[in-house]
Amino acid sequence: MKKGLLTGLLLFGFFFGAGNLIFPPSLGLFSGEYFWPAIAGFILSGVGIPIITLIVGATSNGSFKHELETKVHSVFAVAFLAILYLSIGPFFAIPRTATVSYSISIQPFESALASMGISGTLSLFIYTVLYFAAAYWIAIHRSTILNSIGKILTPLFAGLILVLVLLGAIKYAGVAPMQAATAYQNGGSFGNGFIEGYNTLDALASVAFCVVAVNTLKKFHFSSKEEFTKTIIGVGLVTAVGFSILYLGLANLGNHFTVPADVLADNAVNKGSYILAAASKDIFGVFGQVFLGAMVILTCFTTT
Repeated sequence: MKKGLLTGLLLFGFFFGAGNLIFPPSLGLFSGEYFWPAIAGFILSGVGIPIITLIVGATSNGSFKHELETKVHSVFAVAFLAILYLSIGPFFAIPRTATVSYSISIQPFESALASMGISGTLSLFIYTVLYFAAAYWIAIHRSTILNSIGKILTPLFAGLILVLVLLGAIKYAGVAPMQAATAYQNGGSFGNGFIEGYNTLDALASVAFCVVAVNTLKKFHFSSKEEFTKTIIGVGLVTAVGFSILYLGLANLGNHFTVPADVLADNAVNKGSYILAAASKDIFGVFGQVFLGAMVILTCFTTT
């Protein structure tokens, strides 16, 4: 049980990043009265598909590369996995973790930084260098990765998010959702929720992360294949439950938080980021931005 729990926390920290944090509040906002079909679709593609992929990949006799080589072609296997790793790495997911965490935690203070002669471009550059330097340090200290992410960072940022969504659920319980966006009406709520869940990229990332799960679990020296399989399933359940709870809480926050009309009309504003920032400030006052900044940096950092 302990083996599965620790590995589940590790994988949860890897999976839960920038998109996982800002997509659910936005989904909750725009789904309006069609909240439940939308969040069901989101959880199906954002939790169900990744966890099934993780379990299948970790318990199969060969790796995904081996399966693709034997059932399709070796060239296809290499090309597919190369594109996949680039997509969940340097092309999309990794840059998104740095920019999202900066936009929520540092960007609100750009005016103060400007008064000290630090431009927005310079502050972004400094932040990015420090952010990826810290990520690199954890990556090269592989022996401590389970302790640093699985035992410390993951419970910490999960706790921060839970505090926000629980207090938000209490504070905004009486606020009615806004009317659903056109895309979520006429039976489109489930489908749009499904697409938003897929956009987290976790369905793709699970192909890579199943290797992490297997390599981590090998260190526990299982006595049998049956014990290994049960632990993998336990890992999947731990990760699935954690994701589902946080997704539901974040989406519910977005569903009941009132967003001003001018913000809704401004396409340049990321609605998920806005809801998180505004709700944190509303709930925690002057400490809101500090709280949110810590939460977002931890969330994005563990994925990177």
